[in-house]
Amino acid sequence: MRRKIPSTQALACFEAAARHESYTRAAQELALTQSAVSRQITALEEYLGVALFRRTRHGVALTPSGANYSRQVARRLQGLERDTLDVMARQGQGGALLLAAVPTFATRWLIPRLPQLAQQHPELTVHIETRTRPFLFADTEFDAALYAGTPEQVANWPGVRAQRLLTEDVVAVCSPALLQARGLSPSGLAPQDLVDLPLLQQSTRPYVWRQWFDSVGLAPPGAMEGPRYELFSMLAVAASHGLGVALMPPLLIEAELARGELVQACPVSLQGERAYYLVTPAQDDPPVLRAFSQWLLAAAGHPA
Repeated sequence: MRRKIPSTQALACFEAAARHESYTRAAQELALTQSAVSRQITALEEYLGVALFRRTRHGVALTPSGANYSRQVARRLQGLERDTLDVMARQGQGGALLLAAVPTFATRWLIPRLPQLAQQHPELTVHIETRTRPFLFADTEFDAALYAGTPEQVANWPGVRAQRLLTEDVVAVCSPALLQARGLSPSGLAPQDLVDLPLLQQSTRPYVWRQWFDSVGLAPPGAMEGPRYELFSMLAVAASHGLGVALMPPLLIEAELARGELVQACPVSLQGERAYYLVTPAQDDPPVLRAFSQWLLAAAGHPA
């Protein structure tokens, strides 16, 4: 069946004219004449049956329909250009993957491991963009997602396959300088010792310290007090600068623990409700995605 798609030349002229709101500047950018741009846009309007521009005393301005269409066209032309450059760069070898990911996990766990992927699969290219909530793959250009959520949230994500990678268990960590300043041993404290230390809170998990203390049979009145930070990355920086004790998944602070900027203040861990998942479309399994999935599961410690 013939697709209902205008010519790419007409779309490129429209996108440039929409961005500049000027046929003349679009023509200069595209190395065309102003009349050539005008003809292409007129042909596009006739094809669509919709006015995309209106004449003004100073030139042209987008109509509401034109403004909406230009946003869609710009995004798709950029994607087409990106895919074309990927194919040219690889000369027909391998493939590219567009990955949606929660930011802290991507920054602190995935990206430090990508050199291993490059060694094993030099033909693969991974592009990463931030996305924290479930979405419909059919409405985006994403090939896969790294998602942090509960089993119930993953089960309610329609049309996908989800593979658990890692659990989000948390431990109490802080700067060794914070303990030394209070005359405490950095080799590990009892849960009771943390009651009098400043507690760093995560705004998206407001009850996590209360849950941690509940797990050891304590109920300190200040379990929900302390400065709040939204992201794990913020908590890690605050804790490493001695602002207090934070509950963090060790997998997200591997570098700080290795450098000694953070130490585990207490051996007690709390099993998190959430886990990290690789989410892929249920009906789509191209070779590039299959290779990435196999590597990622191995990197997370899952046997082949």
